[in-house]
Amino acid sequence: MKHEIIISGFGGQGVLSMGKILAYAGLMEGKEVTWMPAYGPEQRGGTANVTVIVSDKPISSPILSSYDTAIVLNQPSLEKFQGKVKPGGDIIFDSFGIAEQPTRSDINTWCINAMETAAELKLMKCFNMFVLGGLLKLHPIVTIENVMKALRKSLPERHWDLLPMNEQAILKGMEIIKKV
Repeated sequence: MKHEIIISGFGGQGVLSMGKILAYAGLMEGKEVTWMPAYGPEQRGGTANVTVIVSDKPISSPILSSYDTAIVLNQPSLEKFQGKVKPGGDIIFDSFGIAEQPTRSDINTWCINAMETAAELKLMKCFNMFVLGGLLKLHPIVTIENVMKALRKSLPERHWDLLPMNEQAILKGMEIIKKV
């Protein structure tokens, strides 16, 4: 098993931390992983992205030109990465950040109303975990148990009270992802 993912959106949406948690959970499962962020001065407010590869075998290079799955959380990310999803791959988008939906017919298109659901449930700090839950529903490349362990290791102890909310968001994300 090898899964190559790009996660992209505005800085501040938790794009980089979502990738980090996914990679960390893979490490906990004894898998080979890469986590390669790409951002600059635009980290807060501009577009940021992270490439994550999770594999059962050694990974030859962290640099990719195409992806099995693209998670896009804003229109510029969709425009940049839609064409880089492998035929038969998946694109996941949050309905809030996308004005024009993906147009390719040779990939699977999934919508997750993460922002809307996070607002309804008053879990805005967990927005990215709704999206991660949607990804894990489609591709269970790591277990939720290890995602929670990765969160515990990633979050400062003063934020451990947020762990139950994050788990709730992951589980809800698994429910709300829908094929377009």
